[in-house]
Amino acid sequence: MQEKNINDENDNILTKVINNLKKIIDNLKLTKNLDATINDINSIIQNLDSIVKNNKDPNNNIDKNSYQTETYNNGDKYIGQIINDKAEGNGIYIFRNGDRYEGQFSDDKFNGKGTYYYIDGDKYEGEFKDDKRDGKGLYISKNGCKYEGEYKNDKREGKGIMYYEDGNYQGEFKNDKKDGKGLYYYKNGDREMGDYSNGKKIGKHILLKNNGKIEIKEYI
Repeated sequence: MQEKNINDENDNILTKVINNLKKIIDNLKLTKNLDATINDINSIIQNLDSIVKNNKDPNNNIDKNSYQTETYNNGDKYIGQIINDKAEGNGIYIFRNGDRYEGQFSDDKFNGKGTYYYIDGDKYEGEFKDDKRDGKGLYISKNGCKYEGEYKNDKREGKGIMYYEDGNYQGEFKNDKKDGKGLYYYKNGDREMGDYSNGKKIGKHILLKNNGKIEIKEYI
């Protein structure tokens, strides 16, 4: 019996996976006219390459739960580990509209840590639970604004920091909006402390001016 070279087999598996991924992206570009850049393609391939390498055992064998490619009726695609016909472990999910998720899966859903890339240029990096943002995460908008903090059921919920063009808000959030006690730092050095409800200022706020003066403002 001819002895098999395990390293060559592993390289062949990885090559096949990467080639399949290239074909998937090409198909998306042709059918949906998506502007998938070379950098995007390289990013996906490098991420997948890293995932595969991290799932080798000490003997340099690919984990028994090998990577597979699934194409769904709605046009979405999945490349990653599958156990009992469900996404389980690490993988990449590409939506037909161009969005994609790279990270951990459990029970066929986004569960654990991952990164979600939106087709419009926004990006979320953090924790997921049952396909929703849940836990700690960082959301960066294409316009430069970003949020860093806690999420619950796909919404900003708990403590966090929202960065705006004119400064940043540090405090509590509820139902995706500023809600509770918070402190706003303006770029000019002013600081404003007070309560928020449904994204709006309420009650008395203390404004500490950059010149040392203190002002009291009241919002209805």
